[in-house]
Amino acid sequence: MGAETFATKLVDTLVQAGVSHTLAKGSYLLKEGEIEKNVYYVESGAIRVFLLSEYEELTIRFGYEGSIINSLASFIKGTPSEFYIEAMRKTNVRVISKELLQDLIYSSPDNLKQYTALLELIVTQQIEREIDLLTVSPSERLKRVLQRSPNLYQQVPLKYIASYLRMTPETLSRVRNS
Repeated sequence: MGAETFATKLVDTLVQAGVSHTLAKGSYLLKEGEIEKNVYYVESGAIRVFLLSEYEELTIRFGYEGSIINSLASFIKGTPSEFYIEAMRKTNVRVISKELLQDLIYSSPDNLKQYTALLELIVTQQIEREIDLLTVSPSERLKRVLQRSPNLYQQVPLKYIASYLRMTPETLSRVRNS
C-alpha cells in the first residue's frame, strides 16, 4: 500500500473524528506567535499560510478542498508559529486536536504507519516547493505548480499565487499570457 493510500485512510478517520468549524473570509485559524495545537482538514473554501517579512507578506502554502493544513513545525515542537493561517473566502474545516490525533495514531500499528506515510507525503511536497523556489524561470515555477494543482486559479486569487511563486502580480500575468 502506497504512502498516499495510507494517508487517505488516516485522513478519512481524522475527518470523521474532527469538529466542524466555519471561517469567514479574512479570519484566522492561527496567528504568528501562537502555538499550533490542531490539524485542519479543508472541506470547502480556501486557506493560505503566510508569514510577514520586514517588507511583505510571503505566501507559503495553500489549502483547499481535501487539503490538510497547519503550522507543522509549531505543531510538532510545541513552539510559537512563524505563520498566519487565514481563510481567503468562507471556508469549512474539520479541526482535529493534537491530543485526538495522537490518540488515533497510537491506537494501532496500522494508524502509526498511516501517520508516517502522511508525514512522508508532506515532506515530499515541501521538497517540491523548495525546488519551485529555486527554479530560476518564473514560467517553469508556474508550470510546476499548475501540474500539482491544475485548479489553482479557480481556488486562489492571483495576488496570492504571485506571492507564492515569489513574483509580482504583473509578472504572473505576463508569464500566464506568454
